[in-house]
Amino acid sequence: MKIETKIERFTTPLYLESGRILEPYQIAYETYGELNSDASNVILICHALSGSAHAAGIYEGDRKAGWWNGLIGDGKAIDTTKYFVISTNVIGSCFGSTGPMSSNYPSDKPYRLKFPVITIKDMIKAQKQLLSNLGIYHLKAIIGGSMGGMQALQFGVDYPNFSDKIIALATTYATQPWAIAFNKVAMEAIRRDPRFKNGNYEKDDFKKDGLDGLAIGRVAGHISYLSPNSMSRKFGRNYVNNDGLFELFGRYEVERYMEYNTNNFSKLFDPMSYLYIIKAINTFNLSRGYDSLYEAILRIKAETTLISFKSDYLFFPEEMRHIYKMMRRNSQEVEYHEIDSDYGHDAFLVEIDKFSYIIKKVLNE
Repeated sequence: MKIETKIERFTTPLYLESGRILEPYQIAYETYGELNSDASNVILICHALSGSAHAAGIYEGDRKAGWWNGLIGDGKAIDTTKYFVISTNVIGSCFGSTGPMSSNYPSDKPYRLKFPVITIKDMIKAQKQLLSNLGIYHLKAIIGGSMGGMQALQFGVDYPNFSDKIIALATTYATQPWAIAFNKVAMEAIRRDPRFKNGNYEKDDFKKDGLDGLAIGRVAGHISYLSPNSMSRKFGRNYVNNDGLFELFGRYEVERYMEYNTNNFSKLFDPMSYLYIIKAINTFNLSRGYDSLYEAILRIKAETTLISFKSDYLFFPEEMRHIYKMMRRNSQEVEYHEIDSDYGHDAFLVEIDKFSYIIKKVLNE
C-alpha cells in the first residue's frame, strides 16, 4: 500500500462558525492508494477525538500501525487497490494541523487560549478546502466513527451533493448531557492542574512527565469508551500481585490499566488541544443553522449507512436509530446496523471484523 504524509498550508482565511477568522492555517493529511484519472475513487476518512491523520499503515521504526489499519489497506474493506483514501488531521488538533499551540501569526508565540473555538462545521469546512486544493470536488464516500461520524454526517447536511455515500459509526445527531458530563471531568481536571498555568505552559512541557490533569480527565473518558461487560471480562476483580490488599493505594488490575494508559496519553496529547476538541464535540448539533433537526436531516442526499454498537454508553444506539427513522420517513436512502458487541464505544476501533463486511458491501454496491 502506497502511503504518503503531507501538510497543506493555506493563506486564504477560514471563516469560522463563531464569526472569527483563522488565517493562515495548515492541515496534515495522509493518502493511501492511487487517484484515478477522473478522481472518482476518493474516500475521506475522519478521525475521533484523540486520532490523527495516521489512519493506516506503519512507518519504519514504529511498532504501532494507524488507528484503522484493520479496515484500510490493500484487499481490506476500504481497499486501497481500488480507492484513493485521504485521512486528515482536524484543525484544533496537535498532530500537524493548526491548533492552539501553533504560532499566532505574525507572532511566533502560540495562540494558547486566544485560539478560536472550533466546531465540527469548521473542521469539515477546512477539510473541503483541502480537497479543493488537491483538485478533488466530489467523493465516493466519507467514513468516520465517533467524532469522525459527526464530521461525516455534517458533510452530508452542509454539502449534500459532495459525496455519494456517508458511513457514520458510533456517533449521534447532537451530543447529549451524559457525554458532555464526562467531558466536563476532563476540562476541570486540566484547568485546575497548577502546571497547566491557565494555558501559559511551554509547548513541550509535558512530553516527559505528562500533565496529571489530562491523565485524570482521560480516565473519565476511557471509562465512557468501554462497557461494564468488557471491563469485567478483561480485568475481573484481579488485584495487582505486588500491591498489598490493605494498602490504601493498592490497586486492582483495572486501576493499574487506567493509570498506565492515561499517563502515557498525557505525554502524547496536548492538553490545550484536548480542551478545544471536547468543546467541538460538546457543541455538535446537526440542527444548528437550520430550522430543525428534521430540516437538517432532509438535506442529506448521499446514501447513508449508520452503524451503532449495543453496548455503546457514550453515544447510545437509540441516538443513531433516531436519525435512521427520520430518514426512512423522508424516503431517503439509508440503512442501519446495530452491532452485537459488549466492548463499548471503542468497538468501532477494536472489533473491526464485526462491521468491516458492511463497509465493504456498501462501497462495492
